[in-house]
Amino acid sequence: MKVANIILDIDGTLWNTTEVVAEAWKRAIAEEGYQDDIFVDASRLQSLFGKTMDVIADSLFHGVPEDIKKRLLDKCCEYEQQALESQELDILYPNVRETIASLSESGKKLYIVSNCQSGYIELFIEKNKLGPYIQDKECFGDTGRGKGENISLLLQRNGLDKNETVYVGDTQGDKDASDEAGIAFVYAAYGFGSVDAYDAKIDSFRGLADGFQL
Repeated sequence: MKVANIILDIDGTLWNTTEVVAEAWKRAIAEEGYQDDIFVDASRLQSLFGKTMDVIADSLFHGVPEDIKKRLLDKCCEYEQQALESQELDILYPNVRETIASLSESGKKLYIVSNCQSGYIELFIEKNKLGPYIQDKECFGDTGRGKGENISLLLQRNGLDKNETVYVGDTQGDKDASDEAGIAFVYAAYGFGSVDAYDAKIDSFRGLADGFQL
C-alpha cells in the first residue's frame, strides 16, 4: 500500500498532557465544590482520553446535574487550555517534531483528527510550531460528531484516496474510527491504550518515518 496521507490522533499519539490536565481539572472541580465527589488523576484521564468530551464528562461527573455538568466541563476545558498554554516542559513524545517535518519534506500530507474540544488542536499546533506541516484538522468540539465521521469529513473535504490514507492512534476507539471511515489503522503501541487488531504497529513515533509494514 502506498501511504500518501497520514491522519494523526493527538493524546497518547503525539503528546501526553494527562498530568497537566489532571491538575487543571482538579482546580475546576474544587471551585465548583465537587472535590469530594469526583476523583481525577493522570491515570484515570489516560483511560478516558480518546473518547468524545461528552462521554468523558458522563464518566467522570456521574451524578452531577446536567446543567452543572455542562458548566463544570466548560470550566475544566478552560483551565486545561490555560495550563497547556503556560506549560514550559516539552510534553511531546520523543522525535515528534523531527518526524513530522521529515514526513512532510518527503511528500506525505499530514492531518489531525481528535475527539477533543474546540481550540485544542489549534493550541497543539501553535505551541509546537507545527503549522507548516498540518494540512487540515477536525474535532468533536467543532462538529459534534465522533472520530469516524470526522475522519470521513476530512477525507471528503481534501479529496483523499482512502487506499492511500492511514490513521495513527493508540486506542481501540481509534481503530474503530478508522474502520468506520474505511482506512487503514496504524497502532501507536507506546500510547495510552490497547487494540484488538491493527494494520501496522509503531513502537515510537519515529517509526512513521523509519517505515512500517501494511
